[in-house]
Amino acid sequence: MFIGRERERKALENLYRSDKFEFAVIYGRRRVGKSALINQFIGNRKAIYFMGVESNEKQNLENFSKSILEYSNGIETESTFPSFQAALEYVFRLAEKERLILAMDEYPYVARSSKSLASTLQLLIDKYHQSSKLMLILCGSSMSYMEDQVLAYKAPLYGRRTAQMKIMPFDFGEVCRYFGYMPGEDKALLYGIVGGTPQYLLQMDSEKTVEENIKDTFLNPVSFLYEEPINLLKQEVREPSVYTAIIAAIAGGASRMSEISTKVGEETSVCTAYLKNLVSLGIVQRETPYGETASRKTIYAIEDNMFRFWYRFVLGNNSLIARGATDLVYKRIEPHLSEYMGKVFEEICKQFLWRQLLNGECPVEFSSLGRWWGTDPSAKCQVEIDIMGEQDKDTALFGECKWTNEKVDLNILETLIRRSRLFHYKDTHLYLFSKSGFTKACMDTGAKMGNVTLVEYKDMVSS
Repeated sequence: MFIGRERERKALENLYRSDKFEFAVIYGRRRVGKSALINQFIGNRKAIYFMGVESNEKQNLENFSKSILEYSNGIETESTFPSFQAALEYVFRLAEKERLILAMDEYPYVARSSKSLASTLQLLIDKYHQSSKLMLILCGSSMSYMEDQVLAYKAPLYGRRTAQMKIMPFDFGEVCRYFGYMPGEDKALLYGIVGGTPQYLLQMDSEKTVEENIKDTFLNPVSFLYEEPINLLKQEVREPSVYTAIIAAIAGGASRMSEISTKVGEETSVCTAYLKNLVSLGIVQRETPYGETASRKTIYAIEDNMFRFWYRFVLGNNSLIARGATDLVYKRIEPHLSEYMGKVFEEICKQFLWRQLLNGECPVEFSSLGRWWGTDPSAKCQVEIDIMGEQDKDTALFGECKWTNEKVDLNILETLIRRSRLFHYKDTHLYLFSKSGFTKACMDTGAKMGNVTLVEYKDMVSS
């Protein structure tokens, strides 16, 4: 079942229907579903699909030639074009007669093995873009390569593309659609465990409980996910051991640069460079209090749920898992799942607010959402606000998210009211999000105030 990606599919359809030369660049992290999107779009259309391999130029040229000649002759052949330029020129000429899609998947592998490929493509695009009906798609998982060597101003192909798409993991709404009729709470837990990366979602079985899914994947030495973070880092970076130490430090509670560098045993300047790469890969996120840019308040958190779960619960239990102590390890994990889900629930609530905004149902027309932390002068202590979003200098919303088995009581609302008054907005709207509902006192007070919205999780989750 192919779900989601409606916006990307519509954009590709529009490009295809133009019936003129189009050049789309598609990129994103590994496992995020780029190839599935391309193949879903191609369907039964006339297309040449070629996936590069991490090999030399000769091997890639042979594979590319086979894909082209199989399309044009309808049979497999051992013939090979003398060069990428000859092969590509043949395709451009084919597309002068009919609409044709050429999708080059894992383009960075091919371009690295053939240093002149980008310049060759530039030459042929300039030569044929007026006469050819080719729809060219270049796709890559190495985001740094695609951004620096394809999209960047100094890249040979700069200015030739007619569209670009950065493919992101699914949001929670799309994950709910994937898991169909699973219990609502289980959908949130599985989203918290593997995030929205399609390849990871495929490892989850909607017919099983959350416990069974965790045991069958993360706690199973032969499963796809058991060593996935390490394997992924090995493909993306040169020194995976240092990256692993940094991610493990963050998973263990270190959030500030000084804490991370101390735990890892590396200079701050070294950790800064590694963290920058992890942020660009979408594994780690850099945060400052909402509305502030002060670097001294910057903290780091693991953005990717699968990495966050693995480094929190799997890495430290590797020896037990390898010995088959699955039940014992799960008993260690289970008591911490509710606390672990706190940050996940905050993200689910943010996505809910974005949907409300886009549907014209949010009382505050914010332009961004974030978390805020700072000092409460009256209480003389550090406080946090889970969600904050500003419309203008007079209007903002504040939100608190509680993933607990107890109903949210009036004291939580009163705390949010106090913290919202640390700011000087004339109009504020308060949101309380709860996994388990609200007490009567909280509901009555919220109703009287008029600027409070109470949202229970069961009303947020889609079936």
